[in-house]
Amino acid sequence: MYYQKSGDDYFLRVEKGEEVLESILALCQHVGIKTATFQGIGACDRVVVSTYIPEKSDFIAHEQQGMLEMVSLMGNIRLSGTDVTTHAHGSFSYLDDAGSVRVLAGHLTKAYVSYTAEIRISPAAEAISLTFDPTTGIDVWHLANKLA
Repeated sequence: MYYQKSGDDYFLRVEKGEEVLESILALCQHVGIKTATFQGIGACDRVVVSTYIPEKSDFIAHEQQGMLEMVSLMGNIRLSGTDVTTHAHGSFSYLDDAGSVRVLAGHLTKAYVSYTAEIRISPAAEAISLTFDPTTGIDVWHLANKLA
């Protein structure tokens, strides 16, 4: 992977065979980013996205292989305890066996680059950690202020 800083943002190029989320985390660890948002596009040959099933408090994984256009990648970097983690969603288009365009989208678990991926990472000025929300039963951003 290659990267370059421009202003406050980092531009990351993920190369063939590399995994997207691992590459984002590697750059964040290398330059000390603890909280950020990111967005990107690219081409992949294997992706795993998941759908959250609240009744089971678990995800169902959906894997697709072949020529997959990463038409949208969005996510964030946040502190989970002392670890920096990602939370990402992605949309991928591909042709099915009949030649029709299909879309696979959801919570991104893995995405392996087939040609390139171009990702912009925008660091936050302060680190944001996670906290457990008893209402939803999941970890959410721990933010200081609440609107009435």
